Amino acid sequence: MRTLPLVELGEPDLRSPRRYLQWIARRQQRTLAAGALWGTVAMLAQAVTPAALGQAIDAGVRHQSRPALVGWAAVLLALGLTQAVAGILRHRCAVDNWMTAVFRTQQLVLRHAATLGGSLSARVPAGEAANVSATDAVAVGRTMDVTARATGALVSFVVVAGLLLRTSRLLGLVVLIGVPLLVLGVGPLIKPLHRRQQAQRTAIAAASTLAADTVSGLRVLRGIGGEAELMTRYRAASRRTQLAGVELSKVEATLDAVQVLLPGLLIVVVTVVGVRLALAGKISAGQLVAFYGYAAFLVTPLRTATEFTDKLTRALVAAGKVIGLLRLEPLREEPADPSAEPPPGVALTDLTTGLFVEPGLLTAVACVEPGQCTALAERLGGYVDAPVLLGGTELSRLPLSVLRRRIVVGDASPWLFRGRLRDELDPFGRWTDEQVLAALDAASALDVLAGLPDGLATELEERARELSGGQRQRVVLARTLLTGADVLVLDEPTSSVDAHTEARIAVRLRDFRVGLTTVVMTTSPLVLETCDVVLLLDDGQVTARGTHAELLADPAYRRAVAREEVLS
Repeated sequence: MRTLPLVELGEPDLRSPRRYLQWIARRQQRTLAAGALWGTVAMLAQAVTPAALGQAIDAGVRHQSRPALVGWAAVLLALGLTQAVAGILRHRCAVDNWMTAVFRTQQLVLRHAATLGGSLSARVPAGEAANVSATDAVAVGRTMDVTARATGALVSFVVVAGLLLRTSRLLGLVVLIGVPLLVLGVGPLIKPLHRRQQAQRTAIAAASTLAADTVSGLRVLRGIGGEAELMTRYRAASRRTQLAGVELSKVEATLDAVQVLLPGLLIVVVTVVGVRLALAGKISAGQLVAFYGYAAFLVTPLRTATEFTDKLTRALVAAGKVIGLLRLEPLREEPADPSAEPPPGVALTDLTTGLFVEPGLLTAVACVEPGQCTALAERLGGYVDAPVLLGGTELSRLPLSVLRRRIVVGDASPWLFRGRLRDELDPFGRWTDEQVLAALDAASALDVLAGLPDGLATELEERARELSGGQRQRVVLARTLLTGADVLVLDEPTSSVDAHTEARIAVRLRDFRVGLTTVVMTTSPLVLETCDVVLLLDDGQVTARGTHAELLADPAYRRAVAREEVLS
């Protein structure tokens, strides 16, 4: 029994897709060898069955020997049992190899995604990252799955060819020459298959990315009437994906037809030659039956070889996507000579914009251009290389573990994983139920809890699909508050809730974070009027500072706030 997730992942070979697949194979070489062994035994038992059947016909039927007939019948029974047992064990190994390769690849991708942090979404579209973790990982696993049968097919082909040569040199040569010709007949389809698989994979990634971007920006799209335009673009992307799939299917259909046609032709040739040899008295009736059985059996290794080629081609395309993601380097590395951790309760300064956040206050930043607030939040969180000071220490000089503990950025896009709500809110089990409930109350999310069947023990679906957008945003806000960070940066934490809920959150947030530094990126008047200090960011610079009431005299500030009121 294999334990999942895998404990030891190792460091993958990212020099090429082929080397990555070889590295995966080396990491599970024992189960691959076991699968190849049982696959060979199963195929050999099937391969020599025609020989045993031929002997039974010649010895038992032709020569009327009852003991020989019983003996060869026992051999056939033993071969059948061997094939059944070995086939079961081969299948178990194949499933093990498939699942291990899939989970290893997925864990590598997820581990690296966690290492990249916020830089992943900035460099790889969400749809592409999801396809790598799901579709491409499965394609890599399928190659490990088929290796057991492919090994058995190769060995059994050699054995059958030897048996044919031993009985009839002519028939042996027909097989030894015919099979390579069949492989060469399939070869010209492999390059078009590879090319069209790559085109379909690219089209799927583009459509998935567009879908993810559309869903995440649906609220904004509705506000500006852009739904129709995005729907048109998505239909076009879906159409391109459909056409790429059709083109791929044409090659696959041709490949399937060739897999049936060419082995069928070989069977016809072997049968015709065998019948002529039998009529000429050069082979017995039992040998003729055996030859026909060999010819019929050869379809299996030939189809397996084609299947292996197809899955290997798909895996090379998938492995290329996997290593492309795994090669990405974090935008921020650990400092070579880290500085000492600043004491708690120090100011936060962004030298690029001139922003100065006093410790222990609830500070709001209103941006004339919304994108500037998101960029500022990334700088304050240390996700990009920028001159930001915590106290007098540059963030780039702090160890990542210290930086992530001291400064937490609450993303505007809420994301929840599948699992128990209590674990979602407090994944490390640091807080009591009372403290968790207090955070939910501060996020005005107790009504969400009341609507769940088992309260904090409720099992949420992936991305908490049973919750509305506003409910998810409030639950994520509660989770962010429970980090207890010295500095908390919230980017539009109330964008998906109604005005009454937003007002409650604004007041409760202030009370919950009393004495701690909190920065809120928002243009909501309901939030701004509860903040200790409000800063206006215009054209990349802080141009005004004061309370919400004081800044209403500034025309630029009024335009930013008025836009929020109109959109609400």
